[in-house]
Amino acid sequence: MDAMEKLQILTDAAKYDAACTSSGLNRAGKRGTLGNAAACGICHSFSADGRCISLLKVLMSNACVYNCAYCVNRRENDSRRATFTPRELADLTIAFYRRNYIEGLFLSSAVVKNPDYTCERMLETLAILRNEYRFGGYIHVKGIPGASPELIRALGLLADRMSVNIEFPSQKSLALHAPDKKKDAILAPIRQIRENIRESKNELALFRSAPKFAPAGQSTQMIIGATEETDRHILLLSQSLYRKYAMKRVFYSAYMPVVSAPNLPVPGGKPPLLREHRLYQADWLLRFYGFEAEEILDEANPNFNPLLDPKCNWAVNHLHLFPVDVNRAPREMLLRIPGVGVKSANRILAARRLAPLTFENLAKLGVVMKRAQYFILCSGRQMPEARIRESALIPLLGSRHVFGGAETPMEQLSMFDTTQEDLAKCISGQI
Repeated sequence: MDAMEKLQILTDAAKYDAACTSSGLNRAGKRGTLGNAAACGICHSFSADGRCISLLKVLMSNACVYNCAYCVNRRENDSRRATFTPRELADLTIAFYRRNYIEGLFLSSAVVKNPDYTCERMLETLAILRNEYRFGGYIHVKGIPGASPELIRALGLLADRMSVNIEFPSQKSLALHAPDKKKDAILAPIRQIRENIRESKNELALFRSAPKFAPAGQSTQMIIGATEETDRHILLLSQSLYRKYAMKRVFYSAYMPVVSAPNLPVPGGKPPLLREHRLYQADWLLRFYGFEAEEILDEANPNFNPLLDPKCNWAVNHLHLFPVDVNRAPREMLLRIPGVGVKSANRILAARRLAPLTFENLAKLGVVMKRAQYFILCSGRQMPEARIRESALIPLLGSRHVFGGAETPMEQLSMFDTTQEDLAKCISGQI
């Protein structure tokens, strides 16, 4: 088959990998090079399933030697197979970049023959891009568990970000659905990437011209909704990954039933998108709002409330801490008020040095008053309409009045359910 046929097969096979952000790097272009990684993230197009993309998201190959039950590329699955040569993939990337289709490359692969052989092919592709084409754009590459440390290091010296998918939240689920993969084999490259990033930073502190290893850091992804782990279990694992392995991001991929397998949801069912959304909201609380995983969910309530986002749910369960006077509260408490984000908390701290804040001021500073009004005071005063019974608080916070349009808080709007006509209107700004 020709290169375009391969591209169609291998970009479609790559769509199930969610960990393809292009953040964390600001490398400007240089004379004699092609492209840059400054301000990456401007999206140009939508993929077939509605995802907005700016990177060429593709597999090196979908001819896998593993037989993971959940994977569309598993060995026993009856699907068309294709494999790029390093030259083909490098030429396609540069051709697409020159036409302004993409800003960078997200490269992953099924395991062809063995992990080392697969990594060697990916490494050759990156070497052609960086050394022959002098490509300075953003490159995110997936490390292959089981590959030699020398190959992982070589990939990291050419890539901007690296990631290794942790796949499932527990060893039990991994053994059940991916018997060819081992926990230690997955954690080994994650651990090595962390150490190599640290070493690179230390070398750069001494020598400005020292080579950079994965300067945009590393990320990982896990599948949720296919196994029995609770939201609390997943959140505790994410917290550990951030602290122990210095992850930039942990991505959560709602399992899409596309293959038939025992112990997995049947094909045709809807992915748990609301659960994925709640995990991302909680993940944000861990990374930017000073929350601990143990605060967000406990053993008595190990799963998220479908009616409320995690921050609102925490506030409702800790009403003894509210209302909070925004003119006196410390930053840590301001961040825990529903409707107050990191930017608005910083604006509150800056503005209240000049004069006491009113409710009108808060709205101008970016506070979402529809949610915040029930939890705040301004100079000892509360908004009259916010004085309601505790029993009425959850319906109000979960209503379409607060969240602006969903028919029911149990529904999550998704491009998976969007028609092409609606998508076109969305792109043109009509909706």
